[in-house]
Amino acid sequence: MNRALLSTLQRSSWTTAAVRSTAVRSTSIAGAWTTRNFHSSTPASAGYPDYHGTTILCVRKNGQVCMMGDGMVSMGSMIVKPDAVKIRRILPKGTTDTQKGTLVGFAGTTADAFTLLERLEGKLDEYPGQLARSAVELAKGWRTDKYLRRLEAALIVADAQVSLEITGNGDVLEMTDGVVSVGSGSPYALAAARALMSVEDLSAEDVASRAMNVAADLCCNTNHNFIKHTLVDEAFGVEKSDGDKEGSNPDQL
Repeated sequence: MNRALLSTLQRSSWTTAAVRSTAVRSTSIAGAWTTRNFHSSTPASAGYPDYHGTTILCVRKNGQVCMMGDGMVSMGSMIVKPDAVKIRRILPKGTTDTQKGTLVGFAGTTADAFTLLERLEGKLDEYPGQLARSAVELAKGWRTDKYLRRLEAALIVADAQVSLEITGNGDVLEMTDGVVSVGSGSPYALAAARALMSVEDLSAEDVASRAMNVAADLCCNTNHNFIKHTLVDEAFGVEKSDGDKEGSNPDQL
């Protein structure tokens, strides 16, 4: 009787061990599947690193648009370059009027960002004068294409009428207060800019400059080498401003 009971207990123990082994293998397979499907739209709570180590800010106020970004390029804890240009002005085909262009700022991996910039430029050529539609078409491709959705970057685009943030989640966001920011220092720049928007004597350029200084003082991945571009909505009759930082070359990287 005791031998039969002992045999039954042993078989039960072996069965329990087999079930536990199967559960461990299933967990490992699920973990590998999650890793293979990681891309830029994975939530930060998943424990993956944030690749957007910079600050890009766009401020729209009283008919003027100012986009500003820092120049830091880092690799881990090392600063590789302090004066990279992360903002571009895309002009429509057949025109040299900078006020009719589109401002684009990016945070993230350089090669990925330029891939998205090329796609956006193609969409703007396909839908001239329709920035919102071009941004939506870019976001659709970014979200659904199995190659594009692995790109690690975030974009801000703006013309004289609208400012948008484009994400790898397929979102195209327009802020109601006219302030948009991406990158590791974006919370500081965004908060400072929103606080300064109510100061009547400050232009969009002034707000962006002060807010970026706050972000550079607080974020270790943002420096004070700022590049800026401006646009003016002619309907407001605002005086045009020099769009670039003195001495900057918009074609350099």
